[in-house]
Amino acid sequence: MKRLISALCLLLFPVAPVQAYWEYGHETVAHIAEANMSAKSRVAVQKLLRAAPLLGTPQCPLRTMADVSVWADCIKGDRVRWGYTNSWHYQNVDICKPFDLKSACADGNCVSAQIDRNFALLKNRTLPAHVRLEALAFLVHFIGDVHQPLHAGDHDDRGGNDLKANYGVMPGYNLHSVWDGLLADRALSAAPVIVRRFTADEKAAMATGTARDWSMENWAISRDIAYRRAVDGDPCGAKPQLPVTIDEADVAASRAALRLQVERGGLRLARLLDDALS
Repeated sequence: MKRLISALCLLLFPVAPVQAYWEYGHETVAHIAEANMSAKSRVAVQKLLRAAPLLGTPQCPLRTMADVSVWADCIKGDRVRWGYTNSWHYQNVDICKPFDLKSACADGNCVSAQIDRNFALLKNRTLPAHVRLEALAFLVHFIGDVHQPLHAGDHDDRGGNDLKANYGVMPGYNLHSVWDGLLADRALSAAPVIVRRFTADEKAAMATGTARDWSMENWAISRDIAYRRAVDGDPCGAKPQLPVTIDEADVAASRAALRLQVERGGLRLARLLDDALS
């Protein structure tokens, strides 16, 4: 119901730039991680959650992994305290040039650098619990962000925020918001159920790599699927002057890639949490 109301509101009001998966995408990554990390890591997370009052964000509670997964978006509403974190949620790497993460990540203010930074903080057991809890919340969220391809790729349009799009017959969106929410919600809620215990072989195949590897992987998907499907051809061609339309064929062609990236994100997060906590 919450997602339905959000979609209806977007039809009636202008769409603001979106910088992170809607709740369902982030929560799904977190639930996959929770189902696949060790019991010791789950206990460690529960202990860290007890330090939530010390963060001073009662409007953004931290009671469950689902809460943890969306906390970094919730606190952005307090721009005085947390406004400096906005650039941590994405990295605008040009899809029409050779992959260059360095130029998109000045001074570490990008999602991949913040994954590495917060992993190191979480792993450091000499730090106070509330510092490690903050790192946990950022890490869980940013793993979700980097596995949303339009947080990793860009065509001089802020990761699709400036590329106006219709979702079928529904106008008023942009390409980023379609992948962040409407397409993600539809793909992730379809059968088969995406949150489950994965086999050891599946984990070995999908949970590998570094933040840089994941950045490049999702940058390529943004170019080869998200942008290419949106413009019906060359993702590096002339920018459309009119809104593009994401139709049923585009949804069908994009669904598997989106689901796979969320699965990979959840398993990679589980691996990082096990490395840091157990």
